[in-house]
Amino acid sequence: MTDVSLAGLTKHFGRLPVVDDLTCTFKPGVTGFLGPNGAGKTTTLRMLLGLVRPTAGTATIGGRPYSHLPEPRRVVGALLEASGFHPGRTGRNHLLILGELSGGGIGPARVDAVLDEVGLTADAGRRVGGYSLGMRQRLGLAAALLGDPEVLILDEPGNGLDPAGMAWLRSLLRDLAAQGRTVIVSSHVLAEVAQTVDRVVILNSGRLRFAGPLDELAGSFDALESAFLRLTAA
Repeated sequence: MTDVSLAGLTKHFGRLPVVDDLTCTFKPGVTGFLGPNGAGKTTTLRMLLGLVRPTAGTATIGGRPYSHLPEPRRVVGALLEASGFHPGRTGRNHLLILGELSGGGIGPARVDAVLDEVGLTADAGRRVGGYSLGMRQRLGLAAALLGDPEVLILDEPGNGLDPAGMAWLRSLLRDLAAQGRTVIVSSHVLAEVAQTVDRVVILNSGRLRFAGPLDELAGSFDALESAFLRLTAA
């Protein structure tokens, strides 16, 4: 089981503080990472993955920065946006290439396993350029799962999914959490969050407004919505 820890994490773009002295810990289970547009959620996740350099503070995964993980795809799987796919490649070939680039023995058997896990086996031989948004989202989830990681970082994973797909995603996230993984889900769909997560972390204007178990904040969707609006009020 792997914790993800942020300590004094800060990011300024010029004089603008986008993330401001953020300290919290994401534990095994599903944590909803919430906040209005512009709250600093995506910037925080990008700092955690080593894609953006912090102005101050640290972001660690199991006590190490992402850049110090010897086999990062074995520890962390991430879906920040369902893009970056070559439209001429099939879904299966996309994952095979990722597996080769990742090293560590990620081969065809694992590729086929994650395609099955995300419900893309029947479409694995199709070119990604012909995928719907929901199918590309599933392919992005397959890529995140490819290394069988201990930590999953998912930014709006429900984008493009229909109601049946959202129900499938909810079940997948709960299954992953039951295996002892740490799952961080950034989302604006509060109704789904209320049905899925164990804990919530709420940001507003780059600052932490709440971090703790969901049942400390809300017992229903209406209560979560009310608390979210109160905590993110200007």
